[in-house]
Amino acid sequence: MNLSFYIAKRYLFSKKRTNLINIISAISAAGMAIGTMGLIIGLSGFNGFDSLIKSLFSSFDADLKITLVEGKSFETTDQKFNEIRQMKDVLFFSEVVEDNALLRYDNRQVLATIKGVSDDYSQITGLDSMIIDGKFLLREEDKQYAVLGQGVAYFLSVGLNLMNPINIYVPQKGRKSGSSIEGSFNQGYIYPSGVFSVQQEIDSKYIIVPIEFARKLFEMAGKVNSVELKIRSGADARKIKELISAKLGSRFMVKNRYQQHDYLYKTMQGEKYAVYLILILILIIASFNIVGSLTMLIIDKKEDISILQSMGADKLLIRNIFLFEGWSVSLLGALVGTVIGVAICQAQITYGFVKLQGGGSFIIDAYPMKIVSLDILLIFCSVLLIGFLAAWLPVKYISGKFLQDEAH
Repeated sequence: MNLSFYIAKRYLFSKKRTNLINIISAISAAGMAIGTMGLIIGLSGFNGFDSLIKSLFSSFDADLKITLVEGKSFETTDQKFNEIRQMKDVLFFSEVVEDNALLRYDNRQVLATIKGVSDDYSQITGLDSMIIDGKFLLREEDKQYAVLGQGVAYFLSVGLNLMNPINIYVPQKGRKSGSSIEGSFNQGYIYPSGVFSVQQEIDSKYIIVPIEFARKLFEMAGKVNSVELKIRSGADARKIKELISAKLGSRFMVKNRYQQHDYLYKTMQGEKYAVYLILILILIIASFNIVGSLTMLIIDKKEDISILQSMGADKLLIRNIFLFEGWSVSLLGALVGTVIGVAICQAQITYGFVKLQGGGSFIIDAYPMKIVSLDILLIFCSVLLIGFLAAWLPVKYISGKFLQDEAH
């Protein structure tokens, strides 16, 4: 075993002449452990919410979405779209008509986004798994139905047990401003069949209807606003996206599930790393205890240094002893903090003992956690780096000066 490491280990666990050094060393190790534990719990919490939101959006967003770069509507009858339909990795090809409209139910009104979809829409997104009232039903024989977001249903006070229709009003295209108000709107009505809950932004915005109903309402016969695709499980979505983009050309834009909410995901990642930097800063402040305890230890072991020098130990050996001793405090704290942090996260995942406030009004009742190995490695290495720098500074400046004095 390396001599400097062996002596440093003895110093770490041996009793010092000044008991205050032991206390400060223990506080230093505890501070590093708490900081490490805080980093692991904090980042695992962000990972949990990130994973939850992605799973929620995956219930509403398709794997790939095709839209125009400029313009609003297009046709899907040309050969390029037929080739996309025939791609072996494309399981479902759904045309979508989407626009804003005024909804009225009894005496209540609200602006919402009408999303007309094909009958296999539930196969593309899995929205049927997010139904909280009623059922996912868009068509039954010759009758058409609508599925509402929870927020829209709340604003309209929609009751699924009441056989009242939702009236929808959309401005007619090409109607001049001088026309009468009554004749300026396309009107339609549809009965609600279910209510879904995905995420507040979506729930308070969307109402899902059959695409034929939306086309008639928005006067978009044969046209769509977008095309949504379901990709075969295990297929390379990135490669398929590139193939479709190359096939359609620069006129169209193809987005994957995360690019459809690019701003949200970037914001979440930014918040995660902001928390990481804040906790790292706290950890740096906590590491100042290592500087203090190591400085006092060097002074306490003045006689040992003299003995080692008389036995032929050079400056590098002596410096390494105190460097390893100070770094061992960080290592001990990092190990303890990692074990406790991972254990707490795993306990939260298993038992969910920290509950969300709201009394069960959310789709989950406890804070989500997700342990990511790469984050654990990043945290552990960060703590060790901070500990090394905290030990290196007093060893370089204080012990160097002390050893120079001893030489004289």
